[in-house]
Amino acid sequence: MSPQMGHAAFRLAFYVTFTSLVLLVFLRPGSAEFGVTLITLTCGLIFIGVIVLMLRYFSR
Repeated sequence: MSPQMGHAAFRLAFYVTFTSLVLLVFLRPGSAEFGVTLITLTCGLIFIGVIVLMLRYFSR
């Protein structure tokens, strides 16, 4: 994996995660928007985890 692709993927994952965290502060728990944002946060965190694992694996 090229360093530029790793940086771009990490920025995208961080943007999705950070945006969903900010939205969770303003949304009412129990609403549909809250549930969708929670799922988005989970996907963003999983995406960050996969990127970190791939970068560690391919940097060897």
